[in-house]
Amino acid sequence: MKINDVILRTITKVVVFIILTLGVYLFFAGHHAPGGGFIGGLVLASGVVLLYLAYDIETVHKGMPFDFKKVAALGVLLATGTAIGSLFFDVPFLTQAHTYIDAPIFGKMGFSTVTIFEAGVALTVVGVVVTIILSISEDE
Repeated sequence: MKINDVILRTITKVVVFIILTLGVYLFFAGHHAPGGGFIGGLVLASGVVLLYLAYDIETVHKGMPFDFKKVAALGVLLATGTAIGSLFFDVPFLTQAHTYIDAPIFGKMGFSTVTIFEAGVALTVVGVVVTIILSISEDE
């Protein structure tokens, strides 16, 4: 028997957009305020999990054909790569570099290698949380 969850699916379309936007905001706000890769990744993962709750796994996989184990592995590789990268420049482990770039629309913007490290943390958190939720859902 198929349950008709029109209200859940309709609300999910709006709420997931808001959750993902908040996750990206928390990711970028994490350098100067509370947030960062971990909490941004958790919020992003919660949006993906909400999609899995509202729709079935096959439907979500058609829209997002990601293997979340590979997403987690890519995140670990990115985070450790930026951490180990500092050793090639003869500076202490996890030392960050900071520079300013002149973007055409936004003007002068600061860029730090911490952003790349935090992106790795966020990808790792999203991959691990979604993989755990999917493996729990398979155990019936």
